[in-house]
Amino acid sequence: MSFDTTVVIPDPASGRDAYRRHARQWLAANLPDYMRSDSLNYRTPTLQESSAWEAAMYRAGLAGMTWPKEYGGYGLSLREHLVVNKEIGSLPMPESVSSIGKELAGPIIMAVGTEEQKRTFLPAILAIENYWCQGFSEPGAGSDLAGLRTKATQEGDVWRINGQKIWTSGAAKAHYCLLLTRTGTVADKHRGLLMFAVPMDTPGIRVVPIKSIDGKESFAEVFFDNVIVPDSARLGAPDEGWDAAIRVLSIERATNRMYRPWRFECELRQLVRACLSDAELAKVLDDGYYQRRIGQIAAEIDGLKGLIEAVVDHLMRDRPVGALGSLNKLYWSECHQAFAGLAMDIVSRVHDCSSPLARRARKHFTTAYLFARAETIYAGVTEVQLDIIAQRILKLPMDVQK
Repeated sequence: MSFDTTVVIPDPASGRDAYRRHARQWLAANLPDYMRSDSLNYRTPTLQESSAWEAAMYRAGLAGMTWPKEYGGYGLSLREHLVVNKEIGSLPMPESVSSIGKELAGPIIMAVGTEEQKRTFLPAILAIENYWCQGFSEPGAGSDLAGLRTKATQEGDVWRINGQKIWTSGAAKAHYCLLLTRTGTVADKHRGLLMFAVPMDTPGIRVVPIKSIDGKESFAEVFFDNVIVPDSARLGAPDEGWDAAIRVLSIERATNRMYRPWRFECELRQLVRACLSDAELAKVLDDGYYQRRIGQIAAEIDGLKGLIEAVVDHLMRDRPVGALGSLNKLYWSECHQAFAGLAMDIVSRVHDCSSPLARRARKHFTTAYLFARAETIYAGVTEVQLDIIAQRILKLPMDVQK
């Protein structure tokens, strides 16, 4: 599998329009047809193919834009990052196989890691030389992250870790786990939390895949039984884990996958094209009920675009993400879940005699619908986001009594 390696990345001084044109032209010339979810030639790419594609995107200057040059990045701003994300979102590309490394582990290592950790991990993450998983949620501590029980006990120059994580995305393929542990008791809540970068081949780690409703095994339970890691695996001080975790979650909710509204718009175009390709489905587009629903989704997507732009403006002024991350997460998850429901409603009419594009859309949106059921749960459930928004943005009283 080969991609264009004679890439000339625009000089930042040439402006964002030049970077946008570069991203658009390179993606159009290099994205394989079989990776396009709207193509009749689509097939699920292998891990090796996806890794090669993402590594090529990085070499083309389409990943690591905001990371410092000394750690393999391009030293650009969030503006360029957003420009590239708009172009990525406008194409029906597969999701990253290394999003946890690039969007969660990488930023947290830059924030609290040692110089050695930064130089060891960050370039390898961008070059897709290793994969990461995020060991946060536990059977008794999902939405209530401060209730986690996985214990890390210091023994000289090493730490002994015991506990269990669940819903760990990509654990089966990961080389490292961004692991949140507790050094004290559960009663300490936000105190005594500590984060590690743990190699997944460390003795005592056991990964048990979980089959989800779509038949895939992208999640897993991860058990830590007397896992010994050196102190050099620690990310930050023993009592900095909560602040580091909140920073990770803020990134996850506000700044990762900025392409989402443009990807949702791309999916909407795919759905409409599929309908236009089939005489029976085309009638749906003439139905006032569906016209209103499609119009509402399109308006919500535009609103989400505006919110993403506002978050970038906020961050460019060196302001913390804070509760804006919860607002963003709530909006995109509810928006896409509603769209997936609409798409499923429409493609459920597709049968074996429907047009090829309609049949392709049925496969795509059936999978999207099943996955979207979890979008209001992972990265923070809707109810928790509403609570954060009520308290920290709207400043509503915590106790409202009649």
